[in-house]
Amino acid sequence: MTNSSSPNLELFLQQQNIPEQLKELLMQVAKSCDSISQAVNRGALDNILGSAGSGNIQGETQQKLDILSNDILLDDNVSSGLLAGMASEEMDTIYPIPNDMPKGKYLLLFDPLDGSSNIDVNVSIGTIFSILETTQSDSVTEQDFLKPGNMQVAAGYALYGPQTILTLTTGSGVHMFTLDPNNRQFILTRSNVLIPEDTKEFAINMSNLRHWDTPVKRYIDECIAGKEGPRNKDFNMRWIASMVADVHRVLTRGGIFMYPWDKRDPNKPGKLRLLYEANPMSFLVEQAGGLSINGPESISTIQPNHLHERVSVILGSKNEVALVQEYHLQK
Repeated sequence: MTNSSSPNLELFLQQQNIPEQLKELLMQVAKSCDSISQAVNRGALDNILGSAGSGNIQGETQQKLDILSNDILLDDNVSSGLLAGMASEEMDTIYPIPNDMPKGKYLLLFDPLDGSSNIDVNVSIGTIFSILETTQSDSVTEQDFLKPGNMQVAAGYALYGPQTILTLTTGSGVHMFTLDPNNRQFILTRSNVLIPEDTKEFAINMSNLRHWDTPVKRYIDECIAGKEGPRNKDFNMRWIASMVADVHRVLTRGGIFMYPWDKRDPNKPGKLRLLYEANPMSFLVEQAGGLSINGPESISTIQPNHLHERVSVILGSKNEVALVQEYHLQK
């Protein structure tokens, strides 16, 4: 049963020293995540599993739930009066709020359904979101969205698993809320989350080992060597192939998550999207005491050059990420 002393999301936000419009926006995003959660739960019952027969700007096959989730976030937020525009991993360009709609000072960026390749096998997936502030509420352009991660005013994700969990930060710690299916409210279940500085778990797609750069291969080789190697301890590998689920595990019990640059396409700086995945997750991880890097530098300081920019991502327990960064700097 829910602890009666635990506040719901609305009460929690009322107690935070953040602008009223930002509180309203976070409540609206949470409502969208609830709707997506219900759609995910219905799945095959509503014939919304499988490919949509289309692709996004990255050339990836879109799932029916990708498009549905994207539409939910657009439809729920377009008339809120809180936003100047939105941007999504699933859309080619930005979505300015139409001139006949009320506008606000915030920008909402999102990956509407992260890990969607796992939908058909019923593995945890989620929604990732990032909120920026703009002074150009009447005429936003793509340039207004191209801000480094350290300029986010809020970020979070919803994890659709055995429970639906909303995790967010507004720059004052990381907090987790579990959706109560009886009253459709998000209830605070973990406050001021901290990632252990040390870990014995790493998450990486080992099938790409032969393509990795030297610093990443060195780090993983040392983990695999275990007690007999230079680290003097055994590691476990975990890999879900859903960033939301992998990062949630890191936030919950520590670990290091790695989706690094590799040699298959050397001109691409990485696989994950800077604005929709790396920046919001880095904000959360850093607020929980961890680190997030692209190899040699902090992700939160990277200046984006275009809307769908990709980046190498290594994040999690502070001491492990710092070691990987040291290996990159020694290269």
